[in-house]
Amino acid sequence: MSAPTAPTAPQPEILAAFEAAKGFMPVDEGLALYAAAAGAGALGLPLLEVGTYCGRSTILLADAARAAGVMAVTVDHHRGSEEQQPGWDYHDPAVVDPEVGRMDTLPTFRRTLYAAGLEDQVIALVGRSPQAAKVWQAPVGLVFIDGGHTDEHATADYEGWAPHVAPGGLLVIHDVFPDPVDEWTGQAPYRVYRRALESGAFTETSAHGSLRVLRRTGTGI
Repeated sequence: MSAPTAPTAPQPEILAAFEAAKGFMPVDEGLALYAAAAGAGALGLPLLEVGTYCGRSTILLADAARAAGVMAVTVDHHRGSEEQQPGWDYHDPAVVDPEVGRMDTLPTFRRTLYAAGLEDQVIALVGRSPQAAKVWQAPVGLVFIDGGHTDEHATADYEGWAPHVAPGGLLVIHDVFPDPVDEWTGQAPYRVYRRALESGAFTETSAHGSLRVLRRTGTGI
């Protein structure tokens, strides 16, 4: 008897939960992320996300992880990235904590997982990505970088988490925009993407909109 084949697309109820969740990832890129996560799950290792926000993409990683019998891990300080602060285009006052006056997406994230029935499938690391990466010791089957869009933050996410991608595992980078007109939203992820390719450690396997999927085929970063 052959082993069961990993799903390549989420069930309708999972896709509906993804579409209902607060966030920015379009459906086509979400489906590409799910397919990558489902394939990476075959390594039997955790699937890790950097940049949780309110859990929209976490739903897809968690469902793919559940199908593979592994855990999804998501890392975020939940205070919002640069472009989500007051006065910027992606600011949402609905996720501002009225008591402290700062963004706090953690309560919304928890409600997102609860509504999707995925609370038990996710380990949420609440803190800064570089500090979390320093204490993380295990290999992972997938790292999905979707955090801050400055060079400082995108580089720190790459340098902190890419070393944990297991041989044959995937590095997925979101918001990769080669056009310099997208300097704020996509140039830092694009530069990290180029660095990963030029390192010789990763080989691109697919591209979907602003999502790039790379496989570890060498050592280092």
